[in-house]
Amino acid sequence: MGRDDRIQEEASALWRELFGEPPPITADGATMLDVIMKSLPEMGYQRLRSPYLRNDDVVMPR
Repeated sequence: MGRDDRIQEEASALWRELFGEPPPITADGATMLDVIMKSLPEMGYQRLRSPYLRNDDVVMPR
């Protein structure tokens, strides 16, 4: 099994997990992942607001 086959398999499994059905499209894994990412809701990145991080854990650009 090659790399592209593994990506296809993982993308199909992710699709089934997220949407509860087999992928309705016949596409390569990269295209399926692109469709999955575009269909998910946009969410903020909460890690920087985590109370469990110390100030020296986050490096900000100057």
